Amino acid sequence: MGETASVLPDRFPALLPQRLEMLRRATGLPVVFGGAVTPGRDLVLSSFFGTHGTSLHGLRIGAGRGLGGTAIAMGAPVRVNDYASTKAITHEFDQMVVVDERLTSVFAYPVTVRGTVRGVLYGAVRGQTTIGDRSIRMAGAIAQGFAQDLDMPSPNTRAALRELAEVAKLVGDPALRERLRKVHQDLGGEVPVTVPTGLTPRELDTLRLAAVGASNREIAAELGLSTETVKAYLRGAMRKLGVHNRTAAVHAARSTGAL
Repeated sequence: MGETASVLPDRFPALLPQRLEMLRRATGLPVVFGGAVTPGRDLVLSSFFGTHGTSLHGLRIGAGRGLGGTAIAMGAPVRVNDYASTKAITHEFDQMVVVDERLTSVFAYPVTVRGTVRGVLYGAVRGQTTIGDRSIRMAGAIAQGFAQDLDMPSPNTRAALRELAEVAKLVGDPALRERLRKVHQDLGGEVPVTVPTGLTPRELDTLRLAAVGASNREIAAELGLSTETVKAYLRGAMRKLGVHNRTAAVHAARSTGAL
């Protein structure tokens, strides 16, 4: 099962622009960008909002190098208030980041699927402003949702997995049947495709943001909803999960594997 993420078709590049747009809207940051991590653990930047030029386009970043490479190596988000002067990272990319783009406060948030960093989301500002904790929380919620989407087989893949499971049942040779079962498992056949609690996608989105400490107003801004609608989604989630407050709902959703 540990190899599933690399065996399934990589949907990261196709989904990345949408997630970056969500990040931009949720945080209000003027610059967001990101890219996927190769099997060799190099990050390749591929999608951008708010950059001035193209010097970052296609940039390849090794694990442990710069801000994004540090996030990959640590498997955790990294934020710097002044990219040019910080001693927490290496500085081989200063020409592009500091000189060309004039970025100052920057964070890199890894998107991790089953313990493997699949990509990195960046947020940045120019000038004296620094990135606050709220932006990091929002980035965390978006990265978590992104990882969950990447871990879910596509509809075509699910159909193929169902067919493979049916074929395996019809095979009389036990050894061959076991080989087919193993292939089915390695391709993600045991990944749940529905949430047993019956939570809707919007209820899950709401709980995901609540899980990282976002207020109802922040959740509403991120999802483009009214605060009353957010409250309704939270009430619906609590009812389905059989709990009476948002903290318990987050805990219950996590215990089912929904978050």
